[in-house]
Amino acid sequence: MENLKFILVCLAIFAGLVLLAVLFERRLVKDRKRLSDTHYITYTAIFATMAGVLMLVEIPLFFAPSFYKIDLSELPILICTFYLGPVAGVVAELLKVCIKLLLKGTSTAFVGDFANFAVGCSFVLPASIVYHARPSRRSALIGLGVGTLCMTVFGSAFNAIYLLPKFAQLFGMPLEVIVGMGTKINSRITSVSTLVFYAVVPFNLLKGAVVSFLTMLLYKRISPILHKGDDRRKARHAAEHA
Repeated sequence: MENLKFILVCLAIFAGLVLLAVLFERRLVKDRKRLSDTHYITYTAIFATMAGVLMLVEIPLFFAPSFYKIDLSELPILICTFYLGPVAGVVAELLKVCIKLLLKGTSTAFVGDFANFAVGCSFVLPASIVYHARPSRRSALIGLGVGTLCMTVFGSAFNAIYLLPKFAQLFGMPLEVIVGMGTKINSRITSVSTLVFYAVVPFNLLKGAVVSFLTMLLYKRISPILHKGDDRRKARHAAEHA
């Protein structure tokens, strides 16, 4: 029953995120309708695959328990969502996790994988929405900053309220033991709230800053390649539907 409830929560959150992305995309991303479905699906799958592979490379942190590890899988997802829009970002986040599960499986009773998806969307979706409202380098920087802030606030609250208790329940590990793993690293960690404050908050801030920096560094160079031929595809699409 608990596993079923967890699955239903995952599905509900995914559906809610997709709906939110669709609503914003219809208002902000005008070019989406001019790109072929094949082009859209292909690029989404390519970036999701890159992200799934990057998700396998996890970097432990000195200030957090061993189950908190940074990966750079949001990097290709951000490039994807800047290029194709919010919906592509959310779908790529889901595909990324599925690819990682196929390659490696789960070591956290799927809670960590679900957390990566949900918290990743809280970073990618706001960044994409801000950027597509008025595409420019400045809006990309603002979007990444907003995304980092949203990820930090949402990720911290989600860990404290749902993810850590659910992990303890499904993994069969008392919450006190999880907190104790943090205490061994930082004596100030004595409860779920202090674990979140001293481990989860800096974790998300660091990840957001690193991924944002790399995204700005790479997207400027990759963008001309991605957009090469877009005008030709749009013209052909318009002619076909004239």
